[in-house]
Amino acid sequence: MKTYLLFLSVLLLVSCSSSEEKRVFNAVSPNGTIVVDFNVSEEGKPYYLVMNNKNVIIDTSYLGFELKDAPNFDKNFIIKKSLTETHIETWHMPWGEQDSVKNNYKELKVFLQEKETPKRFLNIVFRVYDDGVGFRYEFPKQARLSTVEILEEHTQFNLTQDYNTFWIPGDWDIYEHLYLTTKVSEIDALKYARHVDLAQTHIPENAVNTPVTMVGNDGTHLSFHEAALVDYSGMTLKVDTENLNLESHLVGSRNTDYKVKRSVPFNTPWRTIQIANNAPDLIASNLIVNLNEPNKLGDVSWFKPMKYTGVWWEMHLGKSSWDYGMEMKDGVWTDTGKAHGRHGATTENVKNFIDFSAKNNIGGVLVEGWNTGWERWIGFEDREGVFDFVTTYPDYDIDEVVRYGKEKGVDIIMHHETSAATETYEKQQDTAYALMQKYGMHAVKSGYVGKILPKGEYHHGQYMVNQYNNAAIKAATYEVAVNAHEPIKATGLRRTYPNIISREGLRGQEFNAWAADGGNPPEHLPIVAFTRMLAGPIDYTPGIFNIKFDEYKKNNQVNTTLAQQLALYVVIYSPVQMAADLVEHYEANPEPLQFIKDVGVDWEQTKVLNGEVGDYVTIARKERQTGNWFLGSITDENARELPISFDFLDDNQAYEAIIYKDGENAHWNDNPLDLVKEKITITKNTNLTLNLAEGGGCAISIIKK
Repeated sequence: MKTYLLFLSVLLLVSCSSSEEKRVFNAVSPNGTIVVDFNVSEEGKPYYLVMNNKNVIIDTSYLGFELKDAPNFDKNFIIKKSLTETHIETWHMPWGEQDSVKNNYKELKVFLQEKETPKRFLNIVFRVYDDGVGFRYEFPKQARLSTVEILEEHTQFNLTQDYNTFWIPGDWDIYEHLYLTTKVSEIDALKYARHVDLAQTHIPENAVNTPVTMVGNDGTHLSFHEAALVDYSGMTLKVDTENLNLESHLVGSRNTDYKVKRSVPFNTPWRTIQIANNAPDLIASNLIVNLNEPNKLGDVSWFKPMKYTGVWWEMHLGKSSWDYGMEMKDGVWTDTGKAHGRHGATTENVKNFIDFSAKNNIGGVLVEGWNTGWERWIGFEDREGVFDFVTTYPDYDIDEVVRYGKEKGVDIIMHHETSAATETYEKQQDTAYALMQKYGMHAVKSGYVGKILPKGEYHHGQYMVNQYNNAAIKAATYEVAVNAHEPIKATGLRRTYPNIISREGLRGQEFNAWAADGGNPPEHLPIVAFTRMLAGPIDYTPGIFNIKFDEYKKNNQVNTTLAQQLALYVVIYSPVQMAADLVEHYEANPEPLQFIKDVGVDWEQTKVLNGEVGDYVTIARKERQTGNWFLGSITDENARELPISFDFLDDNQAYEAIIYKDGENAHWNDNPLDLVKEKITITKNTNLTLNLAEGGGCAISIIKK
């Protein structure tokens, strides 16, 4: 890896006279299109504004904090000095959407001090990129401030137009809401405070969760989020529908009268604004990962990006269950001979998945429901001590399963459902990770379903941010990579800790199997690609071939075509991609199965060829090692004709394109299995038109000849 660094620092010493306070401090993106201005008002209130292509997109927006047992940190400031810097760097992704990432920005650091006693210090740092802006607060070491208890952070984003907005409610406990599409002025999050399909939900304000993406009448695309969320509370954005203003609203706790407690010195997470003139450039942005610190783990080659199958979808269908049928006696789970016979994680069943995976270029098998405790965890308030993470059910022989997997060249992916009982999991993590290390398991899927224990904590508050991050950091010492479900939001920490490989953090595929509201509509993923996916990799579990599954549930289905399920392996990025359906459904459909067998999971380049938020998107990715390309295109409930140029392919190279497309009569509801497969030869001079059915898609393997 080669890294190029160029630092140009200019220290501006600023006097405290009134004339000097009026001068504007700014930073300009490397290409000159984005400008951030900063100053303090006559009352000493810090504020900023952002311009894109000479147009103000974030108008005067104030910054500051409300503190416990201390004067608020939001006015009476003077600017002591400022520092500007140019940074040019290229860094390597050990796995990811691309091999190398440019990290070029202009930085403005402003040093503030209160005019009056106690004359505390606060620094604000802006980094301005060609694809957006990040800024954070820095609490420097100082004699007059040792500990900060934050009641609220008041970071404003004052919008200049009533954007068309793609949002989910600012729920403190869960991200599994369907996306809504309204104007900013029409956002009503409190309307969704109760939801029949959600295990827990808490929406105290008219606020939205991030990433929240907006499209303006002038074609401006914005997405608001945060980066490097460490030892801090997750941020929602409270919406002032009348004045078109967003303001940070931190997730709290019923156990404390503050939202964040930190010892000085410390930095807050970055507040981020991704800025683009079109939708594809939002996906191409690397702002979130670039704002995180470099890799702290070093070599992580022990983790291999992979496709995987597993014991999972069958439980959502009701074919099998997570639990075995044991009983708790004297604090010990005991087999009393009352097993119901529907347990999914049996040695025989897992071996079946191993055999299938070995035949089809699939590197791993996930096993859910292998450990004791599943009989009691749902619906019980006191879930501490229910699960352990080393004791198997009687019909699951972990030694034999691991041995058999190694013989076949297939890894076993561990599953830790914590049931949100954080103290139990924290106590057992070393034992659980040591078991994985013993068996050579390098990936775990963790889950946090249910209300957080201890009572009074929420999934996205500071307490849980530390739980999730510390679990992953500890896992790295055992060479374990973490795929977290019911997680905190992704904020780019995968750069700093590359064992944080993927996570859920959205309304996933399983809702199609059991949600009372009809599952995820066709527009869901064309929105997700431009919202949640901007934060980081998604474990969405695609590849459902038995789309109607009437033999299991007549009132549910996946609202998609078969071609779209294939396209998701390219469109929705993750370094771990599940072939989520049952083995028998794949074996009955060998033609579409071939695409899953062929498609890559680790990429050298990514090209977003077209897209509109909530409507459609087409992405092509070049596989590391082979140089082969794969293309995925999906649409909402509307059919599309999308012209595609293959000018991204290598010069003087012919490719065999294996196309999996919607048939003439395909439709997400009426005829989802209508699929046509064809082979043609293409070069970089080839142009095609993709015809996507309602709720449909297209997947193409582009293999060097």
